[in-house]
Amino acid sequence: MAKARRPARPHGDVDLTEQALRQANQELRQLIDFLPQHVIVLDAKGTLVHANQTLLDFYGRTLEEMQSAGTAERVKRDVHPDDFERVRSERQIGFAKRSPFEIEKRLLGKDGRYRWFLFRYRPMLNEEGAVVSWYATATDIEDRKRTESLLSAEMRALQMIADGASLTDILNHVCASIDLQISPSVTTILLMDSAGQKLWPTAGPKVPRDWTRAIAPVPVALDGGLCATAAFLKTRVIVPDVATEPNWREDCRDLALRNGIRAAWSEPILTKENQVLGTFAVYSAESRPPTEVDLDLIQAAGRLALIAIERQRSQEALRNAFDTIRKSEEELRMMIDAVAQTIVVLNPDGGAIYANRVALEYTGLSLDEVNADGFRARVFHPNDIERVREAREKGLSGTIPFENEQRALGRDGKYRWFLIRYNSLLDESGKVIRWYATGTDIDDRKQAEQRMRNENLALREEIDRSSMYETIVGSSESLRQVLSQVDKVAPTDSTVLILGETGTGKELVASAIHKRSKRSAKAFIRVNCAAIPPSLIASELFGHEKGAFTGALQRRAGRFESADGGTIFLDEIGELSPETQLALLRVLQERELERVGSNQPVPVDVRVVVATNRDLDAAVQAGTFRQDLFYRLNVFPIRVPPLRERKNDIPLLVEYLVERYARRAGKTVSHIEKKTLDILRAYDWPGNVRELQNVIERSLILCDGETFSVDETWLRPKLPQHSGGPVSRPGVLAEDKKEFADRERKAIEAALTECEGRVSGPRGAAAILGIPHQTLESKIVSLGIDKGRFKARPSKRRSD
Repeated sequence: MAKARRPARPHGDVDLTEQALRQANQELRQLIDFLPQHVIVLDAKGTLVHANQTLLDFYGRTLEEMQSAGTAERVKRDVHPDDFERVRSERQIGFAKRSPFEIEKRLLGKDGRYRWFLFRYRPMLNEEGAVVSWYATATDIEDRKRTESLLSAEMRALQMIADGASLTDILNHVCASIDLQISPSVTTILLMDSAGQKLWPTAGPKVPRDWTRAIAPVPVALDGGLCATAAFLKTRVIVPDVATEPNWREDCRDLALRNGIRAAWSEPILTKENQVLGTFAVYSAESRPPTEVDLDLIQAAGRLALIAIERQRSQEALRNAFDTIRKSEEELRMMIDAVAQTIVVLNPDGGAIYANRVALEYTGLSLDEVNADGFRARVFHPNDIERVREAREKGLSGTIPFENEQRALGRDGKYRWFLIRYNSLLDESGKVIRWYATGTDIDDRKQAEQRMRNENLALREEIDRSSMYETIVGSSESLRQVLSQVDKVAPTDSTVLILGETGTGKELVASAIHKRSKRSAKAFIRVNCAAIPPSLIASELFGHEKGAFTGALQRRAGRFESADGGTIFLDEIGELSPETQLALLRVLQERELERVGSNQPVPVDVRVVVATNRDLDAAVQAGTFRQDLFYRLNVFPIRVPPLRERKNDIPLLVEYLVERYARRAGKTVSHIEKKTLDILRAYDWPGNVRELQNVIERSLILCDGETFSVDETWLRPKLPQHSGGPVSRPGVLAEDKKEFADRERKAIEAALTECEGRVSGPRGAAAILGIPHQTLESKIVSLGIDKGRFKARPSKRRSD
């Protein structure tokens, strides 16, 4: 039966559908053009396909002009030079991952100024998972970045104030912070003299000296100049164009223009009582008025300057108060109430009798509660009271000023650290009649110190470790060759790969490299990769963000960040998982890392030294170790010889270790038997120096007299059990040497043939022969065996 034919759609319906699609597409483009964000469409290779009108307006270009420039040319032209390399790298990495990513960068607008933007890239994938195109949105974050920078500058200024920095240093920091935010600009701060008649330039690291000499001092008057007028009127004064400003002093106009001052504005620094303490002056190299953001920045900086100036004046007032307290204690109380620091007045025994307004507001206590018994127990942390008790009692018993650090409880229920300075007031006979305790909030400093202690914990543990790594003992040719290599590579920043059997002293060589390098004053961080669970190794090395995984309660810096500026030693590097190997490769290539749970790169400056007792060549061939990482690590390999290859060093090592452990055990050893040295030299030492160390320590424990000896039965070699024939140990001397060597060669070659050239691993020749793979590697080298000829050849493809 024939199917019913669907009626053909009229040609007019097709036209209507296409028209509707075109209209919908046009409306969509208009909607995107009106978005406040930049919207960009890129093809799979990252080439610009479309950009909305908001982006085109920012650059002042047409879409065709944007498309005509190549991607590399456009990025180099529009991105800030300081961001260029980072943006190019992050962009390449993001495109390669084929997943959403973000980049922060500064772009040059049509007004000639850079602004910060946050770019979010998202791929469009086809059914096979291949990238068809990329969509990107850019959000203006200039205000956020400016706020972050300003907050950082404010925190630094407040820290300087808390640490007692000089007023000039604090104000110079404030000026420098403004110059970073308003570019190009030069900022200066002038302070009022005590008479309130002249302004003196006090801070401004970028102000030309000719200009400073010309304006110092500035008489405060209506027609005295920019800052003089601002101070006289107690209001802001703006000069958009120095060249045409009629009220600008003619004798300074040419000098200002020669020094690049094209515009200027001044802001007075006023107290709550409207008293002028000084003025800001910002000189711009462009003829323009300040923006609202510029003025807000000056006001914020003015608050910091006001705190610093009032702090200095408060300290001066406090010193003056100490000089005049004998005249009127009531007058002193009024003055210390005006001081911004906490002040508590104590009787000669240390009991509180008065607290200023700041102290009462911080603790939330009344003056009666301060005077009551138990004031210290209510305010200070119990642990701190016991800790400083003896020092405080000793200080109060004398007359000399002293200080301590304690945590004080605020009205918000939280403890903050304070530096408390005690100053005594003496009568005419030199007897203490009052103690004045001033408290400075140092909580931010203490928190920073605690973070530093946490970061250096690994380094302190290394210093405290008890091991034999104080010195390198020996004079054999093979050891001298190692030390020669250390001397050559230590002054460089090259990556070093230390190879050697277990117990040969690879960590000691790494420490020697660090101590002889230009980084010796910085941290030397040791990480045993085999001792850390695989699930934690990435967090341990690279750190993690808060909430990155269960138990990550706060951000934690990793070992690489702790070693910044110094050296990190990665022992047992062959034990890293493939994922961690990839992350380590990026650190070596890019000199930056990403904490677990974050995609923000953290730059690090670390010299990397690694060590292993594994055969990395075999691991690369077996696919358990990345070949590209091996090439990155194998820049300067150093092979630490096993003890059996430096037997001439055994007497020196024995003497050193005997002296060391005898001193530790409180024994006296005056003689070492020759027979003992012969026994020790004849032994193979599969455990190398570490095994020798253990034998010496055990012998010293059992030693009763002043002659050192070793039980020969401890060092009897075990005959290997295997099917391929005997493999020699230096202690076996019964057979003829040549015959024995031939038998040894045959046994090794038979095992290598059976294992297709593989030495280590459960199916390697070492396992078949029953000896450590390091020992077998050494014998292969000494016998001149080419293990490559035993490796399996790819079989020819059979024809069907």
